[in-house]
Amino acid sequence: MKKHQHDFVEDYDQMIAFGFSREVDEKSLMVYLQKFSDDDFMKILVPRLSDREITQLFDHISGLMRKHMSEDEYHRYFLKDRS
Repeated sequence: MKKHQHDFVEDYDQMIAFGFSREVDEKSLMVYLQKFSDDDFMKILVPRLSDREITQLFDHISGLMRKHMSEDEYHRYFLKDRS
């Protein structure tokens, strides 16, 4: 059974824009990130990133998670190693 899902991007059919409202920004970001993490897209983009870009992206994403998630949330929702 798969642990990860990307249902939001498949079901969302509203406006995708940034700067319109906080609600639209949040939903647009969710769509954008789910599209960004698509396997086929990642296979194209990741090999083109420099070592520095890979490190910067990793550091930024993990920094946001450390800032905004508890240890339990990190394990439960990101690593999916706790229920």
